Amino acid sequence: MRLLAALLVISISINICAQELGNVKGPIEYVFDSSTESELKAFIFMPNDMNLLSSYPAIIIFHGGGWSIGDPSWAFGLAEEYARKGLVAVATQYRLSDQESITPMDAMEDARNAILWMRENSIELRIDKNRIAAYGWSAGAHLAACAAVFYSTNSEKTINSIPNALILVSPALSITNDNWFKQLLMNESDPYDCSPAENIKENMPPSIIVVGKDDTVTPLYESNLFHQNMLKHGNRSQLFIYDGVGHLFTPSDQPDDGYPNPDKETQTKAYTEIDRFLKELKYIK
Repeated sequence: MRLLAALLVISISINICAQELGNVKGPIEYVFDSSTESELKAFIFMPNDMNLLSSYPAIIIFHGGGWSIGDPSWAFGLAEEYARKGLVAVATQYRLSDQESITPMDAMEDARNAILWMRENSIELRIDKNRIAAYGWSAGAHLAACAAVFYSTNSEKTINSIPNALILVSPALSITNDNWFKQLLMNESDPYDCSPAENIKENMPPSIIVVGKDDTVTPLYESNLFHQNMLKHGNRSQLFIYDGVGHLFTPSDQPDDGYPNPDKETQTKAYTEIDRFLKELKYIK
C-alpha cells in the first residue's frame, strides 16, 4: 500500500552522501499560497556563502506519503544537503488528501503553484528561474512529474510550472490502475488524466529515475512506461534499476510497503547517479 510505504523521513538516509561543503542557511519559511483554507508553506535552504549579486540553480523537493500524509520536514535533511552543494533547496508543503474534500488533484495544483512561485520570486530567492529541478519520492515523484506533464502558467502566461529537470525516486508514474489513488480521487477525475506516464509529450525536461526492480508499491512497469514514452517523444531520460531491492531500496526479502529499511549500498549507488545527472546539467560541481 503506497500510504504506508512512503512513511520515510528522508533526512535519516541522506547521510550516504553527506559532505561538509559549507554551512547552510535555513530553513527560511515562506508562504507560497494563501488562497487555500490553510496557508501553504515553502522552507528554503541556502548556501551560507551566497553572493547576493548572483543567482543559483534550485531544487524543489516533494515528500512522499501516498498523497495523504507527510510534512515538508521529511525533506529537510535532503534540502540541507543540496544547499551544501550550492543549490537553493526548497522543501514544500502541499495539500494532503482527506477522502472528504481534498484530492490528489489539489496536491498537483499545489506542486505547480510552488514552482510558479519560485519563478515569480526568483530575484528575492536568488534563484536562476531557468534551472529549477523538481525532486520527488514515491507520491512526491508523481507530483514532480505532473508539474511538467500537466503544467500551468501564471495569469500573464509569462512563466510556467515546468521544471527544468526531474529527479524521480521510486516514483508513482502510472496511476491508471491504482486503487488507492482512485479512492482518493473520489470520482472527481479520470485517473488517466492524472497519470504522467501515459501523457508524455515532446519538450519534456530531462529526467532521471532510480527504482528497485522488486518494488511492490510503485512497480517497475510504471518507471519503464514513463522512460519509454520519454524516449519515444525525443526527450532525455535515464532509468536506473536496482536488483535485490523494492520500494525506496528496501531489500527484496523484506516487506517494502511499510517503514523503509533501505539497503545502504544500493542507496549510495542511486544518489551517486542523481549527483552525476545534476553535474551533467551543471546544477552542482
